[in-house]
Amino acid sequence: MWMQHRTRAPRARENDVLALPIFKQEESSLPPENENKILPFQYVLCAATSPAVKLHDETLTYLNQGQSYEIRMLDNRKIGELPEINGKLVKSIFRVVFHDRRLQYTEHQQLEGWRWNRPGDRILDIDIPMSVGIIDPRANPTQLNTVEFLWDPSKRTSVFIQVHCISTEFTMRKHGGEKGVPFRVQIDTFKENENGEYTEHLHSASCQIKVFKPKGADRKQKTDREKMEKRTPHEKEKYQPSYETTILTECSPWPEITYVNNAPSPGFNSSHSSFSIGEGNGSPNHQPEPPPPIADNLLPTSTPQEAQQWLHRNRFSTFSRLFRNFSGADLLKLTREDVIQICGPADGIRLFNALKGRMVRPRLTIYVCQESQQLRDLQQKHEDGDTVTSTFFVYHAIYLEELTAVELTEKLAQLFSISSQQISQIYKQGPTGIHVLISDEMIQNFQDESCFVLDTMKAETNDSYHIILK
Repeated sequence: MWMQHRTRAPRARENDVLALPIFKQEESSLPPENENKILPFQYVLCAATSPAVKLHDETLTYLNQGQSYEIRMLDNRKIGELPEINGKLVKSIFRVVFHDRRLQYTEHQQLEGWRWNRPGDRILDIDIPMSVGIIDPRANPTQLNTVEFLWDPSKRTSVFIQVHCISTEFTMRKHGGEKGVPFRVQIDTFKENENGEYTEHLHSASCQIKVFKPKGADRKQKTDREKMEKRTPHEKEKYQPSYETTILTECSPWPEITYVNNAPSPGFNSSHSSFSIGEGNGSPNHQPEPPPPIADNLLPTSTPQEAQQWLHRNRFSTFSRLFRNFSGADLLKLTREDVIQICGPADGIRLFNALKGRMVRPRLTIYVCQESQQLRDLQQKHEDGDTVTSTFFVYHAIYLEELTAVELTEKLAQLFSISSQQISQIYKQGPTGIHVLISDEMIQNFQDESCFVLDTMKAETNDSYHIILK
């Protein structure tokens, strides 16, 4: 049986990733003897590795978006090894996941955002007509980055995959010319348990990739090769050669984790998704719930348990697992940059504003004072020449969001403690004392923080009033 006879590509350096056991690619979870043992399976991606990778770094392979690439599934067992799978099928799950640890934190949000921008598309697909030896291929519609199939290790098996997302779609700043983020292709293989379920882990392996727009991978490979040709022989010794194929290296199995709000990452085994475009919400990750109470501010004295409850009440359940040991003081100490790095730009800004108790500034604020009989009496005294003592007049703030006459009517009705149906018309006093009917367009042209004195006139109908803004 054909197999690659070259040294396995070195793993990523230990200091390149955080020591977080819940994430993939954990060096510590693999015993030291695994370095030299023969693995039961070998997976070979038929795409060349980049020549611009240093000796002790992990290989990097460039792929074109939507192009079919072969991955050969090879039985590497010694005689007598794993006899229980002889003549039986095994199950392999393919995933395209983030290599960067910061994006692994927010993988669920990143992939749901991609789904929102690319409705109906998948991140990972199997090219079934070109594949050989795969049985019962499946792609869960809620897991855009995952496919799975059964195969017989004793028979030739090759699966052709297509990756439809590109690396620059997940960069934080998009100004053109930015570097794309690396992904990982990970394969986890399982055998049947006594109940006929494919849950007993046999082997996992992965490799690092970057995905470019069509033909972009070929141009990038050529650019890297030309750069290496310009280096001195001494400099070239620090870099790996470019291999014609990419061998996936052993890694930890993908963790089976369920999110607290039952909205799992598309890479996890679950058939549930929180995404529903029909709900009309502006963000793919947010369930349409009533806004939290204004006074629901997190306090520095809050315990970790109280902080968890606050996260749930304010629609941050997705991140409750990440912050499970954070007290109120710990969360309040996070900077805006910290929160955005952990939660992503959209949810990070929302969480930071919630932590700081920031209220949304109204679109328009006006101040009104009700013209009372007292004001008229003072004006009459002034005209009669009587002495007028200074008087303190109270103005009320009215906050407008919709900038419509209907909204202003409702706010003034609240101020007068009457029904909005009792306000017949609202006028603004114009030049030479004319009364101009208030319209939406007029309100939209009010200056912010304008001051008005309100006068009321009895309308022709009973229990109805005209209001004049002076």
